[in-house]
Amino acid sequence: MQTDTKNQSMLDEVLDGLRQSQKSLPSKFFYDEKGSKIFNEITQLKEYYPTRTERRILDRNITDIGRHLGDKVALFEPGSGSSEKTMVLLTRLPEIKYYIPIDISGDYIFKVAEKLKRQFEGIEVVPVQADYTRPFELPEVNDDVRNIVFFPGSTIGNFNLQTVHRFLNVVANIAGSNGGFLIGVDLKKEIPLLEAAYNDAKGVTAAFNKNILHHINRKTGANFDVDKFRHKATWNEKKGRIEMHLIADKDHTVQLNGEAVHFSMGESIHTENSHKYTLDEFEEMVSPWFEVKQVWLDENRWFSVQYLEPVG
Repeated sequence: MQTDTKNQSMLDEVLDGLRQSQKSLPSKFFYDEKGSKIFNEITQLKEYYPTRTERRILDRNITDIGRHLGDKVALFEPGSGSSEKTMVLLTRLPEIKYYIPIDISGDYIFKVAEKLKRQFEGIEVVPVQADYTRPFELPEVNDDVRNIVFFPGSTIGNFNLQTVHRFLNVVANIAGSNGGFLIGVDLKKEIPLLEAAYNDAKGVTAAFNKNILHHINRKTGANFDVDKFRHKATWNEKKGRIEMHLIADKDHTVQLNGEAVHFSMGESIHTENSHKYTLDEFEEMVSPWFEVKQVWLDENRWFSVQYLEPVG
């Protein structure tokens, strides 16, 4: 299969991960069109509490959130995707004058932006295609607005510590000295509840996990036999995270661009982490960049929405 530059980059990242003693794949490759649809199904599952809990927190506290954000706001959303999670802010906070959705998928984000421009005529929608974990050029907005970064879904929990630090540098640059950071943070809780959220009875999360192999096959010409892998998600107490793996059910070999990658029965590919935090752990992690000013919780203390401001 002939690969273009973009697919070659994907192939290089895939091979780099599979050459490690603990084989791994970048979780960003979950999100082809099918993967995005499956993840939307996950958010509707009874076991998957984060999405509905976060929405409930935002809805119940929207007036107080608006007071913290300020009178004139430029709302930046890294990894905005469909912007569905942002609707409660866009529809109920007239203080938002600009909305800047940021996503690595250019075609998708520009289509979403066109729809939003028609839906919210009083908000200037300025889409940006970028890898938001690295510095990128910011669009120009009026000097009298306050830059607020919105990062829902506890996506920060998917990052390793190095990426967290790099991302917080990017957010601090966007916010500037007078801005703010509104973020969803999933909290530590009973292990059965955590594990159930990533091992749903319908097998939707398993299909999402396996779809990463379908995506890689299609884009790189690899020949993963998806039926030879099974989904597994478990809590790692020491590292404070849910880990998702694909486990090989039998010995076999996969071909990627002429390179043979062997799998022994029981060997795993590590596909994603989802770190959970206590309030104190999260505050300590962000403290070099941000100070936590307000925390909103649900009645079970399962999830938090937090408002932060730059240090100094």
